[in-house]
Amino acid sequence: MSLNCSMWQDNSMSVKYFAFAKFSEVTEQCFLLFSLILLMFLASLTGNALIALAIWTNPVLHTPMYFFLANLSLLEIGYTCSVIPKMLQSLVSEARGISREGCATQMFFFTLFAISECCLLAAMAFDRYMAICSPLHYATRMNRGVCAHLAIVSWGVGCMVGLGQTNYIFSLDFCGPCEIDHFFCDLPPILALACGDTSYNEAAVFVVAILCISSPFLLIIASYGRILAAVLVMPSPEGRRKALSTCSSHLLVVTLFYGSGSVTYLRPKASHSPGTDKLLALFYTVVTSMLNPIIYSLRNKEVKAALQRTFWIKTR
Repeated sequence: MSLNCSMWQDNSMSVKYFAFAKFSEVTEQCFLLFSLILLMFLASLTGNALIALAIWTNPVLHTPMYFFLANLSLLEIGYTCSVIPKMLQSLVSEARGISREGCATQMFFFTLFAISECCLLAAMAFDRYMAICSPLHYATRMNRGVCAHLAIVSWGVGCMVGLGQTNYIFSLDFCGPCEIDHFFCDLPPILALACGDTSYNEAAVFVVAILCISSPFLLIIASYGRILAAVLVMPSPEGRRKALSTCSSHLLVVTLFYGSGSVTYLRPKASHSPGTDKLLALFYTVVTSMLNPIIYSLRNKEVKAALQRTFWIKTR
């Protein structure tokens, strides 16, 4: 059912408030979805917070790989917190409205964390490349200063893209309808509500998506291409197994994150449908954030040992 936007327009007839579309008219379905998403949200927050805490409190993990992993966990926390609380409120409450300023703020933080994660995953791949392909120079070339610069650049790129995209989108006029056919203020559904021809805006968003998703992904592919070439010429089977095991968790996270993101933002507009977009968005905002700490803790003995030490110290 479409909403009457006249009460949410100012004298210039530009929409000042939006409302998120209902997931379902059936209360039981909304409550079930609320319960599932809340559980995954809490699991994501707990898992990522524990990994970040374990890394910061265990000196044995003060290495480049775990420094980047701690940053990834912080990004995941921000990523989910920028979207999920408002979505949970919309599931169980009739208060589904959000101001134009609130929508812009949500879009900025979501874009900041998402783009920063794209760049950070590329930095993590470069770290693995240096560790496996240049082990003798690894300690000097991936020193604390280099790692800090890579993390700062990742966060900085996310901030600049977030500011640029948000300002670009919300410089447009929105004449109605005011209902966002999504559960958060993502770029495509907000653009769909803008007045007039938005083809140039959509093309600009698509170009930025290509640059910000494809460029880091190509760096990851190049890094792992070199890693694979180096692993294949290792004389020791044990060395090959150890090298591949250090990369497997990162590769799995990259596949989940970039797979869902690419399908969402790099598909032709004609192939988009609100139902599919919502399912994909649920996957990359809730499911992947919940799976990341599980993947890293189950497949990494050092992280598991650090979590056990941290938990034991905190509970003694």
